[in-house]
Amino acid sequence: MQVLAKSTAILQLARAKCGSLCSKHSYCFQVRHLSGSKGWRMRLIQFLTVGDQNGVRVGVEKDGGNVVDLNLFDSSLPRTMKEFLEKGETAMETARRALDCGKHALHHSEITLLPPVTNPDKVVCVGLNYMDHCQEQNVAIPKEPVIFSKFGSSIVGPYSDIIHPAESNEVDWEVELAFVIGKKGKHIKKEAAMDYVAGFTVAHDVSARDWQMKRNGKQWLLGKTFDTFCPLGPAIVTRDALSDPHNLGIRCRVNQEVMQDSNTNQLIFKTEALVAWVSQSLDGILFGCHDQESLYNWEQGPPVPFVSLHCQ
Repeated sequence: MQVLAKSTAILQLARAKCGSLCSKHSYCFQVRHLSGSKGWRMRLIQFLTVGDQNGVRVGVEKDGGNVVDLNLFDSSLPRTMKEFLEKGETAMETARRALDCGKHALHHSEITLLPPVTNPDKVVCVGLNYMDHCQEQNVAIPKEPVIFSKFGSSIVGPYSDIIHPAESNEVDWEVELAFVIGKKGKHIKKEAAMDYVAGFTVAHDVSARDWQMKRNGKQWLLGKTFDTFCPLGPAIVTRDALSDPHNLGIRCRVNQEVMQDSNTNQLIFKTEALVAWVSQSLDGILFGCHDQESLYNWEQGPPVPFVSLHCQ
């Protein structure tokens, strides 16, 4: 196998004046304050410190790019995001206090970013879920969500290498909006679905199209879940930081060229509908992806080789 590319999946949300949330790019979103907080709009991360590459830690980003080490602020907090989210509002309130305090801050040069969630119980994805992409591909609009999954072992950090498997000649890219579930539930009503969502992040759904479409009985799983095929992060943007997660610009650049450019207002099945749909069968989702499913036409030849990838 060989290194395919360095993955860069970024959702750059910066704290702005009350009532808006802006990226370093051109789009802005309205913001609701977190309940019981002073208006912090949190970006939660998992990381390693440069001097301790074995000790996973949980942090929250500050203005200016620094990261507050939540485990230094409160040693009783869990040291993984999965366990942190399981603590619910108690852990979130501690993170808000730590962000307000501002102590125990580390510069990004002192840390290595990990995926914001590792070892999830489930990675649930939905294919063909963007209206504009279905129309461009002349594909019928699905009447029900097209659900597939990836293994948790495919998840890597936002700046980790994607490994090109020697077994595939058709490795492809897709930028995704991902949501992270903060608590378990079954038969969740659509109206209550957002109560179960801890926040949103960016995912890169890498696919081996030959394995997805031609081999393995055309069953998608193996083509979607090679090791390193799910770069994730860098941060979980807490749910209440966004008034409407279904009105976000989403794009993918390959070698600096924009290859995908859409908006989450094109989603056919939005987050609430997917949580309600999947919870009929499963007892809780830890991580879910809205899938653009680019379906590059490989009969025209391979796309440009990956030198750099940037999903936002």
